[in-house]
Amino acid sequence: MDLSNYLLMKHELSLIVVFLLLIIYDLFASDNAKKYFFPVACTLFLAHTVLCFFFKDSGASFAGMYVTGPAYLTIKNILNIGVFLIFLQANSWLNRPDSIIKRGEFFMLTILTLIGMNLMISSGNFLLFYIGLETASLPIAALVAFDKYRQESAEAGAKYIFNAIFSSGMMVFGLSFLYGACGTLYYADIATNIYSTPMVIMAMVFILAGIFFKISLVPFHLWAPDTYQGAPTNVTLYLSTISKGAAVFALMTILFKVFPVLADVWQNIIWIIILLTITIGNLFALRQKNMKRFLAFSSISQAGYIMLSVFTGTAEGMAATMFYIFVYVFSNLAAFGVISAIEDKTGKVSMNDYNGLYYTNPKLALAMMIAMFSLGGIPPTAGFFSKLFVFMTAMQQGHVLLVFLAFLNTVISLYYYLLVVKAMFINKNNSPIEAVNTDGYLKISLVVSMAGIFVIGMVSCFYQYIDKVSFGIY
Repeated sequence: MDLSNYLLMKHELSLIVVFLLLIIYDLFASDNAKKYFFPVACTLFLAHTVLCFFFKDSGASFAGMYVTGPAYLTIKNILNIGVFLIFLQANSWLNRPDSIIKRGEFFMLTILTLIGMNLMISSGNFLLFYIGLETASLPIAALVAFDKYRQESAEAGAKYIFNAIFSSGMMVFGLSFLYGACGTLYYADIATNIYSTPMVIMAMVFILAGIFFKISLVPFHLWAPDTYQGAPTNVTLYLSTISKGAAVFALMTILFKVFPVLADVWQNIIWIIILLTITIGNLFALRQKNMKRFLAFSSISQAGYIMLSVFTGTAEGMAATMFYIFVYVFSNLAAFGVISAIEDKTGKVSMNDYNGLYYTNPKLALAMMIAMFSLGGIPPTAGFFSKLFVFMTAMQQGHVLLVFLAFLNTVISLYYYLLVVKAMFINKNNSPIEAVNTDGYLKISLVVSMAGIFVIGMVSCFYQYIDKVSFGIY
């Protein structure tokens, strides 16, 4: 093995350096120095995020197991930005007496999951993909159960790990059939040796089912609401944005590079799953009063919209998918940032508690309103353009009926997103949430998220930029 193979893995190596520096700091720093652990950790990760924008490598290493290019680098940079903003939002939670002693573990576990997701994204072989998947899944289970003395958190961790084990088993079962049929686990070699046989189709279905779990697509979504509700809010945010975005890109790569011959089969399957995911996510979101469960079902529905452009199988569809993920990260960051601020100070997470929020916390109410507008697709927010682009790409491929049904579901989603706005600005409350003082880190995260929602929405040329850099996957 030539050490030059590692030269293309700059994102992963940079994360490993940050990980090791944080371990050394957490283990050997004095008690006085540990007071500065949070700003040091955020600064290191920010340096990593900025540095990664200068990486422009393309190619393959380890005999094609690891692949990189413009598309892979773009999605990794998007995830880096999202993780950095999540870190900023976690300060108040990590400063609680029951969490401050574990804040080093939070950063390290999160970085480990990101390393795993990067390996998933850049895999050119199912073996590396599976290693990345497990590297991401196991630390996430620990993060979900991070508040182990809270029954809900421990229960959520148990539900997540059992479902993750089941989905991984399904995937490995499918991989065994695929290897038996093709004699290889390399994406490129499978694509040239694959034929539409019952054995191969069954293998593909099991592999896709394992990935659908990570994206929480119906009917593999049942773990999401309970896990999102029980996990710490910042971990819920990580699950609903970063984990979902990485899994969608990995799925897109597998569909285009491994199973193009079976496109007629998997397009029909995904057509049905998209419709079920959008519809069921919306209908169940209508009934939720807990804000975290509400956004859990919203996240399920949003996954359906993301998949709307994935299954078109075109370069434009891939560009629209990446654009949607980027916008979705900022929108969810803003929504969960407000929920995190209120929950940390008051412990309230019910939608009824948000009645009259504008009169006591006008800035937080405004941020939540903008996030709801973006998630619902109301102009001029970026969410409107992201939905427009995925609808356009699906329409160009002739999926008129699916786009029409998705548009009807968008009207339903507008109703429940506006319920939150109505609660904050119109509903009366005799005992509204008191004025919440947020720390500077959370304020920075919310400001950046708001700027992202509006700037991306107004700068239409951004879509053209994504359109140019995203074709490296082909």
